[in-house]
Amino acid sequence: MYRKSKILIKWSPGFAYCIGLLTTDGNLSPDDRHINLTSKDKEIILAFKEILKLSNKIGKKSRKKEKYKNYYVIQFGDKNFYEFLNSIGIHKNKSKTIKMVKIPAEYFRDFLRGCIDGDGNISLFKNKESKKQQLKIRLYSASKVFLVWVAKNILIHADVLGGWIPDKKSGGVYTLSYGKRDSIGIIEFMYYDAVYPHLKRKFLIAKRARGGTGIRVGLRNQWSNP
Repeated sequence: MYRKSKILIKWSPGFAYCIGLLTTDGNLSPDDRHINLTSKDKEIILAFKEILKLSNKIGKKSRKKEKYKNYYVIQFGDKNFYEFLNSIGIHKNKSKTIKMVKIPAEYFRDFLRGCIDGDGNISLFKNKESKKQQLKIRLYSASKVFLVWVAKNILIHADVLGGWIPDKKSGGVYTLSYGKRDSIGIIEFMYYDAVYPHLKRKFLIAKRARGGTGIRVGLRNQWSNP
C-alpha cells in the first residue's frame, strides 16, 4: 500500500542542515511516526519549517521546571521520514545512543552547521590575562561516540587537526571543543559563499572573528569522500 510522505526526502544543503538540527535538538516520538524540533531561537524553527515545507503551526513550551514558555516547537507526523531518520542513524532516545549519521560527504558542512546552530556555540571573548581575542567552537552531546565521529569528519572534510573531548561529562553532556585556529578553519568550512540557512546571531559572531570584514568563503568547496 502506498504511504504518502509529507517530507520530500532529497539531499540538499538545506535538507542536510535540517538533519543537523534534528540530530541535536530534535526528538522522535515512541509512536514511530511523530517528530518534533524545539529551539529557543524562533529563527531556526521558521527556517526548518520553510525548508521542509511544513504547514504545521509553531507552538511554545517550557522546559523542566521553568515557569515561562521560552522555547519554540514544531511537531509533525510522517512515518516515511521517521523511517528515513532511523536508516541514517537517528532513533528515539537518540541523545545517548546516537553514534553517527549517514550524511553525503558534500553536505557534511551543512549538517555540521545545523548541529552547531542546534546544540553548539561560537564564542568570541578576550583572555583575562593576555587581553588577546579568543575564539572557541563547541558542540554538546550526551553521546561521546557521536562527538568523536563528528571530530573525525571535521578532520577529513575541513582539514582541522585539533579538537578535544574531556573524559568526564559536565552537566550531563560531553563537549567537543576547538581553539581559535581550528575554529577559524571550521568557520570558513561551514560559512561558504551564499550559505543558507544559518542562525544569524552565531553567524555574526563568526563574522567578527574574521575581523569584521566578512568571512573568507569558497576556500574549501571541494573535498574527497572519506
